Amino acid sequence: MSCCDLAAAGQLGKAGIMASDCEPALNQAEGRNPTLERYLGALREAKNDSEQFAALLLVTKAVKAGDIDAKTRRRIFDAVGFTFPNRLLTTKEAPDGCPDHVLRALGVALLACFCSDPELAAHPQVLNKIPILSTFLTTRGDPDDAARRSMIDDTYQCLTAVAGTPRGPRHLIAGGTVSALCQAYLGHGYGFDQALALLVGLLAAAETQCWKEAEPDLLAVLRGLSEDFQKAEDASKFELCQLLPIFLPPTTVPSECLRDLQAGLARILGSKLSSWQRNPALKLAARLAHACGSDWIPAGSSGSKFLALLVNLACVEVRLALEETGTEVKEDVVTACYALMELGIQECTRCEQSLLKEPQKVQLVSIMKEAIGAVIHYLQQVGPEKQKEPFVFASVRILGAWLAEETSSLRKEVCQLLPFLVRYAKTLYEEAEEANDLSQQVATLAISPTTPGPTWPGDALRLLLPGWCHLTVEDGPREILIKEGAPSLLCKYFLQQWELTSPGHDTSVLPDSVEIGLQTCCHIFLNLVVTAPGLIKRDACFTSLMNTLMTSLPALVQQQGRLLLAANVATLGLLMARLLSTSPALQGTPASRGFFAAAILFLSQSHVARATPGSDQAVLALSPDYEGIWADLQELWFLGMQAFTGCVPLLPWLAPAALRSRWPQELLQLLGSVSPNSVKPEMVAAYQGVLVELARANRLCREAMRLQAGEETASHYRMAALEQCLSEP
Repeated sequence: MSCCDLAAAGQLGKAGIMASDCEPALNQAEGRNPTLERYLGALREAKNDSEQFAALLLVTKAVKAGDIDAKTRRRIFDAVGFTFPNRLLTTKEAPDGCPDHVLRALGVALLACFCSDPELAAHPQVLNKIPILSTFLTTRGDPDDAARRSMIDDTYQCLTAVAGTPRGPRHLIAGGTVSALCQAYLGHGYGFDQALALLVGLLAAAETQCWKEAEPDLLAVLRGLSEDFQKAEDASKFELCQLLPIFLPPTTVPSECLRDLQAGLARILGSKLSSWQRNPALKLAARLAHACGSDWIPAGSSGSKFLALLVNLACVEVRLALEETGTEVKEDVVTACYALMELGIQECTRCEQSLLKEPQKVQLVSIMKEAIGAVIHYLQQVGPEKQKEPFVFASVRILGAWLAEETSSLRKEVCQLLPFLVRYAKTLYEEAEEANDLSQQVATLAISPTTPGPTWPGDALRLLLPGWCHLTVEDGPREILIKEGAPSLLCKYFLQQWELTSPGHDTSVLPDSVEIGLQTCCHIFLNLVVTAPGLIKRDACFTSLMNTLMTSLPALVQQQGRLLLAANVATLGLLMARLLSTSPALQGTPASRGFFAAAILFLSQSHVARATPGSDQAVLALSPDYEGIWADLQELWFLGMQAFTGCVPLLPWLAPAALRSRWPQELLQLLGSVSPNSVKPEMVAAYQGVLVELARANRLCREAMRLQAGEETASHYRMAALEQCLSEP
């Protein structure tokens, strides 16, 4: 058969076999076409390539363009099968005078026709052609060659059909399609727009796998899109705003891309725009804020003005959306604005290396206060039927971020909303799985239609903990929280979260937010211990909490890297033990003895004697484990020392237990080995408080201290109370 015959066979596409004309259509008659059936029979019975080509040509005469329906297409497949297209795709020798791509073009055309059937698109014989089809996307040739263009169109149709099957994206990624699509797009040859569309679909279906398999190529696409965005002067820049979030990587965004994106956004947002032009830009900025914080914004005057503009626009958008009743809220846009407001909150509260100057901070705080007022107004209108909507979750999140830093303003409005917040947090806590799903929906809502971006915290209560920590210090808000049952809810939440850190769970895979949430819960309970001691004594949930603290601390103090959490647990437990000292659980039970032994370990290991060059006497210094976090730890340590001191006279068994641990002896030994000038007055007071109470509570403690030169040490440090106590019989 000549090349002309092959080319004629290739006209199948024009007669209904090519991908572009392969959509189902209505049959012209109720029954089958007898002539077509006869030709299909000849196609099935063909014994060689020439007969198959001839039969295909006959089929094209019997079927007019656009007249192939799904059943006819399936009968053609049954007649041709995969063997013949396979040979066409893999043959390396074309007949004399025939371009080498003609055979492949016919093979791809047949596959594209078959792939219109979803069942065939998922067939193993199609899936194993993915690597071959992917290579066609990057094969160079005459851009004006109609046959080559048809082959490229058919290739995209095959790959798109496979992508539409349940497991298709995974097969495409494994077959190298993502890299091929990236190269096809960057080459800007024929069909590059189809490459971009298919890339978008694959990233939407399997973002993580795409980046894992083709990160260098995807980053190259991102660089190209970012550069185009920075240079664009026409309406394409608004289209790129919608496209770019999809191509931001889950890891670090290249710095040159960040520069281009920021520059492009600065030009767009600095212009007078309609909402359809501005909103995609705000969503792109929100996506960058999630991915990079404020690192994508340059330092200096231009960066600070840009950030102030971003936050200002976001606040205006929030107020316009939420203050006007009856207006349909564009939830995706407002949620993106929430993300930009959160960035503003972070920068306004940053003390070092903030992008904003002090006057800008003052101005933005005032603007954000008005926007938060609008958020509170919106949440006050939320009924029970809307509590599980993602946008409500997003609104609670931004309010939580604000309350974590600012509770003095909008005091009345916040207090009025507290009952709703407690009920809302309780509802989502009791339906934890739905809360996790909500967090994903919020992330999707805020970023783009396809890319969820970084995960938002998975429960509403964790968002509110920092704000509640501040509010429990104040009488009015604290009374509301207690009345609404917040302490009981917090105890249940703490115990649930604590289970995630218990033996049997891999704590290495836990997000930092779990441990931070536990610490913040401890801070809230500490506030309640100090300001509402009666609540601790009468509410049974705190007895359960105390039992958990006692059983957990011994193992916790031994774990590397968890000293700050151990400090919170130890200090909270010591303060609660003073209030619950009559509880049977604290009367020298194994759990109580284990807890106080672990607390002594935490308190006693904070300081060591350290030699100094050129001096015969050591100085008191922080232990290596404590040194790096002492700024966060010291208040808890001093409070723990004070609480332990208060427990000694209330628990008669505690002084003998402390003596057996040798803490008082080792403490006196430590003080005797260092220069008194190296021990700060507040340290002297804390040590004296513990030693005096132990000496008063137990005769054996006094004797042990005397044997450790306690009186002499007390004299050196001017510990008058200890010196007097040890001088008594």
